[in-house]
Amino acid sequence: MSQTIQNLRSDFLIDPDVIFLNHGSFGATPRPVFESYQRWQRELEKQPVEFLGRRASNLLAHSRQILANYLGTNRDNLVFVTNATVGLNTVARSLKLSIEDEVLSSDHEYGAIDRTWRFLSQKNGFKYINHAISLPVTSPNEFVNSFWQAVTPHTRVIFLSQITSPTAMIFPVYEICRRARSEGIFTVIDGAHVPGQIDLGLDELGADFYSGNLHKWLCAPKGSAFLFARPEVQYLIEPLVISWGWESENPGPSRFVDYQEWIGTRDISAFLAVPDAIQYQEQHHWDQVKAYCHYLASDARRRITAITGLEPLHPDSDIWYAQMGSVPLPADVDIISLKSRLYDEYRIEIPLMKWNGINLIRYSFQAYNSQVDVDALETALNKLLA
Repeated sequence: MSQTIQNLRSDFLIDPDVIFLNHGSFGATPRPVFESYQRWQRELEKQPVEFLGRRASNLLAHSRQILANYLGTNRDNLVFVTNATVGLNTVARSLKLSIEDEVLSSDHEYGAIDRTWRFLSQKNGFKYINHAISLPVTSPNEFVNSFWQAVTPHTRVIFLSQITSPTAMIFPVYEICRRARSEGIFTVIDGAHVPGQIDLGLDELGADFYSGNLHKWLCAPKGSAFLFARPEVQYLIEPLVISWGWESENPGPSRFVDYQEWIGTRDISAFLAVPDAIQYQEQHHWDQVKAYCHYLASDARRRITAITGLEPLHPDSDIWYAQMGSVPLPADVDIISLKSRLYDEYRIEIPLMKWNGINLIRYSFQAYNSQVDVDALETALNKLLA
């Protein structure tokens, strides 16, 4: 398995002098997928009117079909967006919430989307609630039951990450979505870190709205993501940008796609390279890659907690994390200085953050990483935290 990982490292454009443990932030694209992306860009430049004016719709439909097969849904339930933040803003701004309504979330959510909901709550008067998740978590059932205690008769929307950004935890959103549907509550799921890291079946999940990045763990080019809406609720989604899809003279089979897909001149090459990213992972036995990366994440977790003596946020199980993890650092650590020293002195690119008053270090492992990278992180932390 380690030999497979070593072979794949040469497929990535990551600087060989950097120990890159931050795939979770922006992802990284394998060379064959990146080359496909550039071929589409050259195709666009050869005849922009032909490409965007006559071919784009069919090309995007083909790409959406392959993505839909991968995600377990119908292609007209999906539209491409540049990132999950855009997709989730589209949903949040479309839902008509009033002063009597509540949006229930957790205290583990991504800062940009927290800001989105807070902005809209201040503008429109609804209440946005970040329910505190007790740590360490123990079981999915306890998580769901505890979270559901925060649901009230005013809860109109539940917004949750399937994999959280700061704490890198997998939340049991399948059961949350099931309960919400039975109570008539909309579910909006942030899947920024999901496609390519854990299995996802959108129709099976049952969320009303879901947005996920493809440029992170699926390793597609930067600026590729999707927005999903169940057919029964697509009528609620308004275009974030009004363009030719609104009042279209040649409407397609899906108003949802018409409203969202064409927002003026833009480079759609990243979207068209998504099938190549899916194919690349299929050809390189990605289940094995993910299993090895989870092993590296588990090993990193064990070594860091041995250095700090601090309790992890959750049990050591693939129920709670996959290729990415976060563990606490001592309260007296200057995380800004430590992050700089890790990069400047050891060439380790890794995010450190303060979350809910806790210092966290978040590590990510992808096909270009190996045991050597875990060794280097342990060595650096042993010296810098001494």
